[in-house]
Amino acid sequence: MTPPVLAGVDGSPASTAAAHWAAEEALRRDAPLRLVHAWPWLTDGRAAFADTDALPAAAQQVVLDAAAAIRRGHPGLAVRADVVLDAAVDGLVAAAADAALLVLGSRGLGGFAGLLLGSVSRATVARSAVPAVVVRPSGRPDGTTGAPAAPPEVVVGIDTRAVDEAVLAFAFREAGLRGARLRAVHGWDLPPAFATVGFVPSGPEVAELEALETKALSLALAEWRDRYPGTELVEQVGLGAARTLVAAAGTADLVVVGRRDRPHDIGRRLGRVAHAVLQHADAPVAVVPHP
Repeated sequence: MTPPVLAGVDGSPASTAAAHWAAEEALRRDAPLRLVHAWPWLTDGRAAFADTDALPAAAQQVVLDAAAAIRRGHPGLAVRADVVLDAAVDGLVAAAADAALLVLGSRGLGGFAGLLLGSVSRATVARSAVPAVVVRPSGRPDGTTGAPAAPPEVVVGIDTRAVDEAVLAFAFREAGLRGARLRAVHGWDLPPAFATVGFVPSGPEVAELEALETKALSLALAEWRDRYPGTELVEQVGLGAARTLVAAAGTADLVVVGRRDRPHDIGRRLGRVAHAVLQHADAPVAVVPHP
């Protein structure tokens, strides 16, 4: 059976956008869609202060409403709606274990309205064992993100010193599913020696370094060009990894970044570049875990 695309829903505009985006992705993949709402009330002690019989019913209504909206907009798509009785992050991470992809809204109903990336989305993406996409709403009535400018384009961030197969394979597949070109972006930083107090690199020095970075990117992608001859591949380098990637995101259909799946003393974390792109890119952002 084809693994489902899973979307977390909570009734917020961002989760509505995520559900519609996930439905389109499921259709592209010829996969079923699973909608999940995590309901923590019965697991964190607050059930003693509420009408517990009404809580699961209210939770169930969230996913039923989301499923009804998806079925209206995407007839023929197999949609399953579930409530998991668990804290949001734990419940979503566990539910996504057998999914092909996890899709989340950029922020839910709680927290501070000014934040672009909510704490639940950030923590879930940092822990997910499968690729996770974060979607922002556009303000359209159905919560969808709208159509990016043509031609369609997928953007992927590349570290030429540690090119990862999982990240590039995901990006090429997404470009193929959309009939889009793939823009491989490598942002580079000045060597630490350039941070010497009072030293300002000259234009020719920066240009020489950029030429080396451009060559490194072309070499890193040479094999991938051969693997995917039907995908148009554009290479781009720029000074500053996060800044270059966010700028390239522009009107992209999707931005793909990697996340090293390594435990930390305070739990799994997003890398600096992935965090910056999630905070500042308007396009949906896919975070792909890799060793």
